[in-house]
Amino acid sequence: MRKSTPKKRIILPDPVFNEVMVTKFVNHLMFDGKKNIAFGIFYDTLEIVKKKLPNEEKTPLEIWKQALENITPLVEVKSRRIGGATFQVPTEIRPDRKESISMKNLILFARKRAGHSMSEKLAAEIIDGFNSQGGAFKRKEEIHRMADANRAFAHFRF
Repeated sequence: MRKSTPKKRIILPDPVFNEVMVTKFVNHLMFDGKKNIAFGIFYDTLEIVKKKLPNEEKTPLEIWKQALENITPLVEVKSRRIGGATFQVPTEIRPDRKESISMKNLILFARKRAGHSMSEKLAAEIIDGFNSQGGAFKRKEEIHRMADANRAFAHFRF
């Protein structure tokens, strides 16, 4: 859009935890507008996390938030064309985009996992993210490695 930035949509908090972040996550998890099913998957996932980590003093929601924090990248590379050559320029990520990327990566790698239900796969990925391992954490490390390798082009920043 040339003239104005689009208005941010208001996202309502979820009914159980009263958190906007949970609703955003469920929106990423949702298929074909089936929000009730997505909420069911998320709440089942937190129950599974609670069962698998019984001696943890944190609540399942705090474990989920910590897992998201562990897999959130701080920098990314963007392609920038300068004089016929394309450079991968490392740039910092906006806070709302950081949140979105971490949620999408968590869901993507949970879907790729082997398992019976989405709840179980997502719970396993959350536990791995909490312990700083798993596919989503490796993705974050890979993004950081690429940014570090292209640090010489940081002066081409937008």
